[in-house]
Amino acid sequence: MKAYKCFRILGWDFTITPTRFVLTGLVLLMAATVVLRLLTGFQYVTNLTDETPWGMWIAFDVMCGVALAGGGYSTALLVSMFRYEKYAVVARGALLTSLLGYILVMAGLFLDIGQWFNFWRPFVSWGYTSVLFEVFWCVSIYTTILSIEFFEIITERVLTKQLHRYIVRILPVLVVIGLVFPVMHQSSLGGLFLIMKERMFPLWWSEFLPLYFLMSSFFIGSAMVAVETSLAKTAYGHEIPHHIMVELTRVGGRIMIIYLLMKIYDLFTMDQWGYVFQGSLQSNMYCAEMLFGIIIPIMIIFSPLARSKTGLLTYAWLTVLGVIFNRLNCVFTSMYESGAYFPGIGEFIVSMGLISLGVLIYCFLVENFNIIGNERAVQIKIDKDKDIKNLIWALLKRKKR
Repeated sequence: MKAYKCFRILGWDFTITPTRFVLTGLVLLMAATVVLRLLTGFQYVTNLTDETPWGMWIAFDVMCGVALAGGGYSTALLVSMFRYEKYAVVARGALLTSLLGYILVMAGLFLDIGQWFNFWRPFVSWGYTSVLFEVFWCVSIYTTILSIEFFEIITERVLTKQLHRYIVRILPVLVVIGLVFPVMHQSSLGGLFLIMKERMFPLWWSEFLPLYFLMSSFFIGSAMVAVETSLAKTAYGHEIPHHIMVELTRVGGRIMIIYLLMKIYDLFTMDQWGYVFQGSLQSNMYCAEMLFGIIIPIMIIFSPLARSKTGLLTYAWLTVLGVIFNRLNCVFTSMYESGAYFPGIGEFIVSMGLISLGVLIYCFLVENFNIIGNERAVQIKIDKDKDIKNLIWALLKRKKR
C-alpha cells in the first residue's frame, strides 16, 4: 500500500491511498444499500426466503465475524491469565482487531433483524430460554468491555492523565470479565445447531458442536493475529519477532489437534465414515474443509516449514479460511439443498462494505495511537498537539490583554 498523500486535520493523521479510495467507495455503496434495506425490507436487497432464513449476513458477518474476532480474548487469556508476557507485543493489535470485528458483527446482526426498529426489545424482554438471547447479551456486553479496554489506549493521547490512570486500575477486572463472555457466546453459536439435527447433513451435526465452535474460535484467534501482523508489516513496516509468532500459533495448533481427534471420534461413534466417501457435494465439501483447513495447517505448523515466514503465513491463512469455510458449510452446505440459496448483490455489498469500514477505522487508529509499537511516533504527535494548544492559548491571552 503505497501512500501518496497524508492529511493532518486538527492533529489527526490519515494517509490517502488508491486502495483506501476504493474502500471508501465500498463503504458509501454499503450505506446506500443499508438505507434501501431499512426502508424496504429484505426483498430488494437479499435472496432470503422462509425456507432459507439464514443468509450471508448471519453465516459470514455474524458467525464468521465472531470467530475471526477471537484473537482478542485468546491473546488476553495467554498474556493476562497464564502470564505469557512475551505475547504482550501483539496484545494491542489483537484487541483492536477484536473490537472492530465485534462492532461489525453487531451491525450485521442488526441488519438481519426483520423488523429492525424493534432491536431494543431484547434489552427489556427477557427471553432467557432462548440461545439467541444469550448470544445477543454476551456479544453486547463483551463488545462494551472491549470498548472500555481500548479506551485505555485512547486516553494515552486524549483526555486527562487522571482518567487514564483510573482506566488502568480497573483494566485487570475488565480482562477477567472479558474472558468469560466469549466462552459463552462462541459455544452458544454452535449450540444453535443442536436443535437442527434432522435438517443438517450428518457430517456437520454433533453433540460437541458448542465445544467445536469454542475451540475453533481459539485457534483461529492466533492465526488471525499472524495475518493481522503480516498485513501491518506490509502497510506500516511493523514486524513481530518470528519465533514469538511461531510459538503463539503453535498454541492454537495444539488445540487444532484435539479438534481433529474429536472429529475423528465423532466419525467412529456416530458411524459416519460412509458419508465421508459417498462422493456427494456435502462429502466433498467436508473433506476439503478438513484437509485444507485442519490437516494441512497442523502439518505445516509442527514442521520445519513454520520456521519460514512464508510457511507460517500459509498456515495462518489456511486456518482462517478453514474456519470461515466451516461456518459457511454449517449453514449453506449442511442445511440448504444445492441451489436453494445464493446471496443477493445487496448482501455482498453490505458484507464488503463492513469489512472496508473496519479496515479504514483500523488504519486511522493505528496511525494515531500506540497500537502496533509506534509509541515514539504517537508521542511526537502528542507533543506537537500540546505545543499547538499552548501557542493558541498564549495568543488568546495576549488578545485579552
